[in-house]
Amino acid sequence: MKLKRTACGILLVWLMLAVGGWAGEGTLGVQPMPEAPRHTGERMAEALKNAGWPEEMVVLAISTLPIVELRGAVPVGINLLKMDWRWVFVLAVAGNMIPIPFILLLLGPISRFCMRFALGRRFFEWLFARTRRKSASIEKYETLGLTIFVAIPLPATGGWTGAMAAFLMGMKFHHALLSILLGVVIAGVIMTVLSLMGWVGAAIAGVALIALAVSALAGMLRREERRADHATNA
Repeated sequence: MKLKRTACGILLVWLMLAVGGWAGEGTLGVQPMPEAPRHTGERMAEALKNAGWPEEMVVLAISTLPIVELRGAVPVGINLLKMDWRWVFVLAVAGNMIPIPFILLLLGPISRFCMRFALGRRFFEWLFARTRRKSASIEKYETLGLTIFVAIPLPATGGWTGAMAAFLMGMKFHHALLSILLGVVIAGVIMTVLSLMGWVGAAIAGVALIALAVSALAGMLRREERRADHATNA
């Protein structure tokens, strides 16, 4: 039992550090990437590069982190590390998606175990309540809402929050994973265009890609509904 308590404590410390960037409310200002995450990404990139990490691993690593994610990794790769934007895009999308399946599959068992202890219960109650507040707009449209929520690179959005919201809504694993992947890809295009061309290009790219994603997801959901109807009538 003592070992379990220790393991749970270590996990909670890591999660608290990881979600520290959510402690502020965050507003829908004109900046697509808040100041703190941008500076955090730059500092981490410089530290990893000075430690001898290859540039590709730097972008991949910082894009996995909830405070930075893709919205911080893309500008770092393009503007700070001067890497080719196509390679930065691929690495940042891949890195942002690495934690998502683990969050969707393991958040339930981990939270149930840790909530057996007072510290774990307080932390996860706070975390889940905050996620519900930040992602309330998703619930009405579920799959489509989740894609748009992840796609728009604003404070308190992104793959990590989207994955937790999908878990709390009880979404199917493959629906949640596909929605988050589409959202991450769209966010990657927006941030890449923003880094290369500024606000006008990013806005045009974002609107066009979100419209395409909504259309594709709507078609997928209609097909699944038809299959379910056929199975019911059979």
